[in-house]
Amino acid sequence: MTTAHRPTFDPAQGKEALRGPAYHQRLLPAYMHLKTRQPGQGGAADGPRDLRAELLAAEAAHFAKLKGVTDEVPAEPVPKLKHADSIGSDSDSSEEERFSDDEEDEAAELMRELEKIKRERQEQKEKEEREREAKEQEQREYEIARGNPLLNPQDFNIKRRWDDDVVFKNQARGSEVKRGPEFVNDLLRSDFHKRFMSKYVR
Repeated sequence: MTTAHRPTFDPAQGKEALRGPAYHQRLLPAYMHLKTRQPGQGGAADGPRDLRAELLAAEAAHFAKLKGVTDEVPAEPVPKLKHADSIGSDSDSSEEERFSDDEEDEAAELMRELEKIKRERQEQKEKEEREREAKEQEQREYEIARGNPLLNPQDFNIKRRWDDDVVFKNQARGSEVKRGPEFVNDLLRSDFHKRFMSKYVR
């Protein structure tokens, strides 16, 4: 139903209408972050590298970390302690004790982790064993149920008709001679007219 006959109570206002803070997507700022070159795109990262020196430095840092000593000269100057002269040989012994305590703590932590991993593996193994036994039990029950004829009603479906074994069966079949439809130009001698007359007039 049309509304062309109705008066316009809210006419179009056009550009005089107050607009809300809506912006088109293409008016919003884009590309806010500056892309930098990745390795393989040229620039300083693709310059010649001394891989041997890098490997030796990494190995030295690793062994120094294991020993707890830094062999390399630090790049930044280390601030001196105010009471450096008062610290004697007892600091060395305390350092050794602290390192031995740290090693003992790490060994205990590793043992706890090892026990936890062993326990989780044992639980996983027991769970898989239970699932396998449950699956085997279900398979056995299924095979037992399939072997029981009382639980399989589809074995008792009657596949033959009740009158399949009668003696006089389908005797009238084939007695009539079926002829194809014949086209006769005379309407009085057509098959339809003959059937109609034999059915309703005779």
